[in-house]
Amino acid sequence: MTDSTKPRLSERLFVTLQHLIPQRWLSEQMYRLARVRWRPLKTLLIRSFARIYRIDMSLALEPDLATYAHFNAFFTRALRPDARPLDATSQAIFCPVDGAISQIGVISDGKLIQAKGRHFDVRTLLGLERDAPHPFDGGQFATIYLSPSDYHRIHMPLTGDLTQMTHIPGRLFSVNATTARLVPGLFARNERVVCRFDTQAGDMALVLVGAIFVGGIETVWSGEITPPHSAPDIQRWNYSDDAQRIHLEGGEEMGRFNLGSTVIVLFPPGRIHWTPELAPGQTVQLGQRLGVRV
Repeated sequence: MTDSTKPRLSERLFVTLQHLIPQRWLSEQMYRLARVRWRPLKTLLIRSFARIYRIDMSLALEPDLATYAHFNAFFTRALRPDARPLDATSQAIFCPVDGAISQIGVISDGKLIQAKGRHFDVRTLLGLERDAPHPFDGGQFATIYLSPSDYHRIHMPLTGDLTQMTHIPGRLFSVNATTARLVPGLFARNERVVCRFDTQAGDMALVLVGAIFVGGIETVWSGEITPPHSAPDIQRWNYSDDAQRIHLEGGEEMGRFNLGSTVIVLFPPGRIHWTPELAPGQTVQLGQRLGVRV
């Protein structure tokens, strides 16, 4: 690590603190706080957050802060149908969330880029055994970070049928740029939910990565998957039976973060091209074109 990229003392302390604090306990307390319905407290939380992060409520389906039952209802608020139009390109891969690109590129030698000089294993990310086959080596991935001020519902990048969902227990490190640079294998260590879909671009994986204070991850077909954060083993649900078939259109909501985190989307080789102008640090919005099917 060069002097120009050497972490500052404050960054090292920030990461060290996250190793020491009770991550799950704090996240569980935040989960409870975000659902308090006592009007004085929930009003204070919502109004303070909206002011600090300059939330544009004109985009919300319900713009009146007072109507939200608790902070989490406000945090996961729906947007107006016209707030995030889908790109009109016929082969478009839609951005699944509002956020910023953390990394984007090729899955090479079974590894994804986490940050400059840091990589992590795709099998570990997906919760697979060491030698288990997967279709993503040589394919494409994009990692998108959601800040507290972003819209926190997750939508489909393109039309697909759900084939499998996997809950992988893990740590709850923050997922900001500092921890991405300094915590090895961050996204493959944190708790996460992996959703696999059969699409016109082949097998697509959407990985919903938990983080500190992310009080829950949920999908539209299963509801809340976390908490609890204490599940000891990987859990898998298969949806190959026609009676269990779950079909979602491109742009349709598929899940949400009850407090924010990161989404990673993966495709097999030769099935899509990312838009060349996209680069780490670039702000993106739900529905814009990230790439195209080929």
